[in-house]
Amino acid sequence: MMRATRGGIAVAALFAWGGAIAGAQKYEPLADSVRASLTTAVSDRAPPAFQFRRAEDGHRWTFEMSKRLARRIPDRARRVALLKTVQYEATRAGLDPQLVLGVIEVESGFRKYATSSAGARGYMQIMPFWTKLLERTRDNLFHLRTNLRYGCVILRHYLDIEKGDYFRALGRYNGSLGQAPYPNKVIGAWRGRWKYDGPRN
Repeated sequence: MMRATRGGIAVAALFAWGGAIAGAQKYEPLADSVRASLTTAVSDRAPPAFQFRRAEDGHRWTFEMSKRLARRIPDRARRVALLKTVQYEATRAGLDPQLVLGVIEVESGFRKYATSSAGARGYMQIMPFWTKLLERTRDNLFHLRTNLRYGCVILRHYLDIEKGDYFRALGRYNGSLGQAPYPNKVIGAWRGRWKYDGPRN
């Protein structure tokens, strides 16, 4: 159940499409079983494919999302590659792809090589400590698929910790747990600019 009304989603609507708010996930010791589970989750390399019941639903979703993203990523091939990977990785992690698009918008402004002052990298602003924590130090966090795989797995992990509370999970993701601006901005983008009422996967 979504609990994101603190501070009001209306406040998020006042934020412009512009400036990204890149934060930094906080290092927290993990139980061995959790670490093993996360490592397995980021290791799977099945080829990305749309997760829709019907091919035409995937085409419809891509067309609609591509229109909204065109100003940020003018190159169509890059847009489609990003959208295909977002949809695959989000669905695989049990997340709404539009939520992930909202996170990318706020975290990096859809800049592949964005780097925060804290060292977070790529579209979903992944902190490098994750590759060490999961014993995958060769992973390139600027690689599209790798970055989105880590981001979706990490966000799913935080949602599980917070028992489905998006406000708190997003706060953890950004390293701003308990503060309203970041969760409200992501939720505003998710339920506003990236809302999609068409067929679901």
